[in-house]
Amino acid sequence: MTVTGDAQVDVDPLEPPLMAPLRRDFSWERVQELSQSAGHQQDPVLQGIRATAAVHRGTRMMKLLSAAQLAGHLAGWLPYGFCYRACDIAHLRTPDELAILRTDGVPEGDSVAYALRWRATDPSDFEIPMGATQAGLAAIPAHSRVGSMVLGTGFTPSSDDLIPEFVTAGFADLPTPANAQLVAYPGTGDEVVLYTYQPEQHGWLRLAGPRWRHLLEGIPGVSPDREYVPCTDAGSARLIGRIKEHEYQAVADPPSEFRVRALTRAARYPVETLSRRAELARWRTVPAWVLQRDDNWARLRLTHPDADTIAAVGARCYERGVYEVWAPVRELADHHIAEFAYAI
Repeated sequence: MTVTGDAQVDVDPLEPPLMAPLRRDFSWERVQELSQSAGHQQDPVLQGIRATAAVHRGTRMMKLLSAAQLAGHLAGWLPYGFCYRACDIAHLRTPDELAILRTDGVPEGDSVAYALRWRATDPSDFEIPMGATQAGLAAIPAHSRVGSMVLGTGFTPSSDDLIPEFVTAGFADLPTPANAQLVAYPGTGDEVVLYTYQPEQHGWLRLAGPRWRHLLEGIPGVSPDREYVPCTDAGSARLIGRIKEHEYQAVADPPSEFRVRALTRAARYPVETLSRRAELARWRTVPAWVLQRDDNWARLRLTHPDADTIAAVGARCYERGVYEVWAPVRELADHHIAEFAYAI
């Protein structure tokens, strides 16, 4: 982190530290206290502190997972929902410490914690659940949510820590970048990389050796001895790159490499433009991502859930902040492919 005065230490430009204008009458403990009060959502000082925890292209992001969620990502789920900068939670190393960051609402007590870690493709892929952004989340009643409440201050609920939280923009699926990792924290203080994502092969390569093979035994549907796990197309987002007038499926390897997805290395040309594509629609006037669909039904995820929109469509909370519902395709309005361009 950066220290004011004469002392200074190196700072990773991709992961700037959380900073606050501390004084004798405004201590770090006071900042933590303000971060835990929903009444300070609009506090300009707290907003300024929160803004220092920025995401840049290539920033390492993490999402804590249950064993079932990890199995989902091995099967093809994409990054979505609540997540954190890896540098902000690096001091949390045991399952009990990491339990406050889980999104599945299951109480602590597991002997191992899992996480997805990836590098951000673009800052526009992330929002801060603070103030006007995703404001409705903080007002959702307890019986309609899973996991800890959303304070709306931009920080996760905690009695001790000051942890900035993010959500993927509109709770969207984000294409998994190259070299994303599935990691485990077994309670010994170790961090174990279980799998790494190979985008050209569209699958996960197992890295855990014999010493850590037991960490895979509790993952439903996963064989600890399987060295490569191919993905299905379970996600709804795609990266598209263009070279001149031609369009290709693309791969992001942040912070600086964006290429054509191709099995042969010689064909992995750098793309000239890059964008994320996903399906959007409205059902009963409520905007949502279209995650799956057939001729009759579509699975939708609300982009900005609040108590009114949840009630309007009867959406169910599947994890913290994530509300989904099945809807008849014929009732969808403004159903279209949206494209979100990145500057590269």
